[in-house]
Amino acid sequence: MRRLFRIAIVLLVVIAGVSIPPAYAEGARIVGEVQVDDRTTDLVIDSPALGTTAMVRVLLPSNYAARPERSFPQLWLLHGCCADQDPVPTPDYLGWAAHTDVEEFTVDKDVVVIMPAGGYAAFYSTWRSGMPDWETFHTNEVRELVESKYRVNRTRAVAGLSTGGYGAMAYAFRHKGMFAAAASYSGLPNTLLPAATQLIQLILVRQGHGPEDLWGSQWWDHAVWSARNPFDHVDDLRGTALYVSSGDGRQAGASWPTDPIEAAASASSRTFTDRLRLRGIPVTVDYYGDGTHSWPHWERELHTSWPFLAAALGLAGSE
Repeated sequence: MRRLFRIAIVLLVVIAGVSIPPAYAEGARIVGEVQVDDRTTDLVIDSPALGTTAMVRVLLPSNYAARPERSFPQLWLLHGCCADQDPVPTPDYLGWAAHTDVEEFTVDKDVVVIMPAGGYAAFYSTWRSGMPDWETFHTNEVRELVESKYRVNRTRAVAGLSTGGYGAMAYAFRHKGMFAAAASYSGLPNTLLPAATQLIQLILVRQGHGPEDLWGSQWWDHAVWSARNPFDHVDDLRGTALYVSSGDGRQAGASWPTDPIEAAASASSRTFTDRLRLRGIPVTVDYYGDGTHSWPHWERELHTSWPFLAAALGLAGSE
């Protein structure tokens, strides 16, 4: 009888189109904490969604302790791919801190900066096999743990570079209303553009995965790819403040692109913003011409987009 009851419940859920939350949506916990300095803490999170532990760096505003009555908005910064293959490998969650002036730049900003691990070439997604589930890790586990530990409010913005730029737009449309603003720097917001699809699969192979390990085949599993593609869901971004930027892949003074990765990011970004405009969805763009897929440009874009992000975070007037 009990078995029949369970079967009946499952059938009702399927018929109603209701999804059952995965078991690993609960149970994440902070198992380690390193105080780097007065503003900076590294958290070790035991994540059921990942089946392992992962790191998150939290950067507090300089007036956090002096304003105990205040809650602060959140700025999530997502890193890109493949830093483990740099000459001096950088832990993924330290990408922004190691390669940009984010710590100095935000010292006078009234915002809590959250820089989570995202895996090398993990694409801010649930993988085809169900594990790892980076999307649940970020949008559920990290979010809930940070919001229970720190004095943050529920006003959030997300910005990312490269694969993190894709992640920013993907999280914004897949979790509508979670982020007031989303910014992509040299991202891939149109994953089904052939140049972007090929780049994604090359990255997977370069990182030791199969080209279809992430979302399957772009042909036979087209629905899965489309469900993860911001370009195919621009209407779900309506009401979110959007910022998109990229270079064109050329070194300064070069006559043609010398960086095929940035060229692919530019093509993916431009088709995405073209579609946004066609649908009447506002977007701020900075297609700055000469520029390769590299940190100096992303540091500059963080500065350039800050007034845009600050306005969405309710910090208008912040420079």
